[in-house]
Amino acid sequence: MTKFDVAIIGSGLGGLTTGAILARGGRKVLVIEKSNSVGGAASSYKVGDLFVEGSLHETSDPHDPRDPKHDPLTRAGVLDAVKWIPSGAFYEVRGGPVGKSLMLLDDFPAARRTLTDRFPEARDGIDHLLGEMERISSAAGTLSRGVQILRNPAQTLGALRDLLPAIRDWHLTLAQKLDAIFGSNEALKSAIAANLSYYHDDPTTMWWVFFAVAQGSYLLSGGRYIQGGSQRLSSSLARVVIKSPGSSVLLRRIVSSIAVDTNGRVSGLTHTAKDGSDPQSIGADCIVGNAAPEVLASLLPGKAAEKLRASFADRKPSISLFSLTLGLAKNPAEFGIKSYSTQLLPGWMKSLNDYAQGTSLMSGEPADRMPPLAIVNYAAIDSGVPAPPYVLSVVGPDSLSNWSDVDQDAYRAKRARWQDALVAYLDGHYPGLAASVVASSFNTALSVRQYLGTPNGAVYGFAPTAPRSMLEMLRRSPATGIPGLYIASAATGFGGYTGAIQSAGACADMILRGR
Repeated sequence: MTKFDVAIIGSGLGGLTTGAILARGGRKVLVIEKSNSVGGAASSYKVGDLFVEGSLHETSDPHDPRDPKHDPLTRAGVLDAVKWIPSGAFYEVRGGPVGKSLMLLDDFPAARRTLTDRFPEARDGIDHLLGEMERISSAAGTLSRGVQILRNPAQTLGALRDLLPAIRDWHLTLAQKLDAIFGSNEALKSAIAANLSYYHDDPTTMWWVFFAVAQGSYLLSGGRYIQGGSQRLSSSLARVVIKSPGSSVLLRRIVSSIAVDTNGRVSGLTHTAKDGSDPQSIGADCIVGNAAPEVLASLLPGKAAEKLRASFADRKPSISLFSLTLGLAKNPAEFGIKSYSTQLLPGWMKSLNDYAQGTSLMSGEPADRMPPLAIVNYAAIDSGVPAPPYVLSVVGPDSLSNWSDVDQDAYRAKRARWQDALVAYLDGHYPGLAASVVASSFNTALSVRQYLGTPNGAVYGFAPTAPRSMLEMLRRSPATGIPGLYIASAATGFGGYTGAIQSAGACADMILRGR
């Protein structure tokens, strides 16, 4: 039986970043991936001539030392292996309670000016909110560096001091926090959280502290896109593993079981070809799951599976998303889409809290109500995305329940009707766009579930609801309670793209320290 120091199940960003850090640290690593290529959600590919970005549209700048991605990607050796292209602004928001277009720039001083110019009556509240967000997100970024921050006690104490506002408002939802500061000013609240689908779909259940950290990270360092697509980062991480002595990446292999010894510690795993043939077993001192806890539990024997399920039983999966990729014959700027990121809020939204209603719209047939949309125009920046056709990504909240009660033929037909309706809706805001569409690809929550295998097609791990206590938050760790078994994914990070990489860094630290 072949023996590895660490076996990693799944080659998403969490698994690959963990693997790269460990391989560079001298560990013998095996990454096992069921698909034909590495990357998971962090993949980009072509459908004919149409470039499709699997998940990444915008992230915060990992070159900023306060960014949670900075340390893990540096240690993995890939921070400068790709080009992080500025998005030019955080987002443009229009429609809904906001009304006419507002451009929110991606740094705190500029965001203050923009919001104050538009809402001068709320100047004090804007200063207060953004000031808290800046302190909280900066402190969280510093503390995310783990044991390394202990080398600078003054910096550690400063970060803890800056977290005092978060402790005071620990249990507040985003809606409660914004209501307390801005009252019934729905236009301002919607402008501040127009990109809600980057994280969640309901401000009445979203944890305020999570929003402060996540939204604040963009305003601290600026928005970025990986030139040429997220696949380039995934491939760079995989190359680090492959080029390390004794380490390897296996594609088109499925892990069928995880072995646990008599002391309750993981000892290895078995993997097969996609059709279940050719079973092979390997030994491993540690196993890292770059997967949802439920998926890992299904691979474990009885008591270990029960223990893992119990530790995550009270956490709900995150939202899912639909993603419509359009290839246009003309540059989107010709139709009025000039920003890299545009948040288009529907007319039926009268308050920020109405955003949550958009998630269930696709359970029915297209009508007058369209969901809130995030529109990404790759031609607006030096994205490296090939054109023509010029690529637009149109993303919005979705739910697996919207699609799970229909057979395949009915699903395809319904999906096509929604695609036509979305294009017609966009054409109403940007006349001429529909006639320019020459290619398209439409992925729903069902597509996400089928490709990633996540419960309910979740795209961000678990829903960002408030923990019951700070102690519970501290327990959210890559360690599972099963000796030798870890999780490196958005499920044990702070959600999403950044959370997966942050989780990977913490996971690698634990393994390297023998914890």
